[in-house]
Amino acid sequence: MSQENYQIKSSAKNQKPLQDKVAIVTGSTYGIGFAIARRLAQDGAHVLLCSRKTENVDKAVKQLKEEGLSISGIPCHVGNEKDREKLVATALDIYGKIDILVCNAAVNPFVGPLFETTEELWNKVFHVNVISTFLLIKLVVPHIQKQGSGSIIICSSFAGYIPQSYIGPYSITKTSLHGLTNMLAQALRFMNIRVNSLALGLINTSFSKVILKTPDIASKLIPLGVHRMGEPEECAGIASFLCSEDASYINGENIGVTGGMLGRL
Repeated sequence: MSQENYQIKSSAKNQKPLQDKVAIVTGSTYGIGFAIARRLAQDGAHVLLCSRKTENVDKAVKQLKEEGLSISGIPCHVGNEKDREKLVATALDIYGKIDILVCNAAVNPFVGPLFETTEELWNKVFHVNVISTFLLIKLVVPHIQKQGSGSIIICSSFAGYIPQSYIGPYSITKTSLHGLTNMLAQALRFMNIRVNSLALGLINTSFSKVILKTPDIASKLIPLGVHRMGEPEECAGIASFLCSEDASYINGENIGVTGGMLGRL
């Protein structure tokens, strides 16, 4: 195995860690995605955010621009091929390059008994959460490669480690994303593109609130070590770190952001 001399690129004094990087963040008009988009921009990146509804995109862009951040937005359903292509084309039209991709968009249309799930439900959840994530990454990779290096973050879940029957299809898609992270990290390391995922715990979002309203769910979570819900901002910092030069030797990792949730060594 050859070993090349490697030196971490030193930033100019007072330069932000993601200065002038260009990032796409999917599912980013509220919750975790919004917090990540904001943090990447605060750390110097130009960010293209997106979600399915135009009004949500406009509201998010307006709010972050009022904070003085470099933000653009576009409606995008990641499960739609033309929307994915338009998303990538828009980033290139506005900024001329892509350095970072954060895949946060996901669906979970069902909370309930596992054997009440349908084939249609499984197809929908896998198409959006796994297949579309891979296809978007496939679209973006050639453009990140042109920059000589870059970072891809996949937002997964602790449910990928500890599948929960009441969100069965969703849980299994997150297990699949852990595997996809490992596979892509190996496939793209020769391009100097790092791929990591965030195995997110119980975060204070509308999705988590729906889960907690399900009978007996809270009592099942207590033994897992949960003492409070995390906040979206507590996920955003680690995402920005993983996109920075400080994380240059972190690749193929599924990093738990769970507040100490049990279930793995």
